[in-house]
Amino acid sequence: MRIARGSDTNEIPMDADHFSGPASRRELGSIDALHGSAVLVSFAAGTRNSWHRHSGGQVLYVLDGLGRVATRTGEPVDLKPGDLVYAPPGEEHWHGATDHEPMTHLALGFGETQFLEPVTDD
Repeated sequence: MRIARGSDTNEIPMDADHFSGPASRRELGSIDALHGSAVLVSFAAGTRNSWHRHSGGQVLYVLDGLGRVATRTGEPVDLKPGDLVYAPPGEEHWHGATDHEPMTHLALGFGETQFLEPVTDD
């Protein structure tokens, strides 16, 4: 068994190339057997990430604030604390905060992450 303590990690900025505004993360640890990682991600109001996909899928659990998520085939869906999102392997999606409220979620990502183009309002 391995225990990762969030208090032992530092909050670091997310790569601005893949986010529309301020966002930060706190690495909680790896999930080696599943080729995954656990990360707390905090988005400032109005910030979202670019379109992306995970070769092994992704699970999001909203902890605080209000967010949105969308896939290529659907309209954005609003998220609130306690909501759980599953993006299957290879599904292109984005997620982030609403325009007027920040959002923090736990992200469990599996396999490689491939970032694509920024999200537009179109």
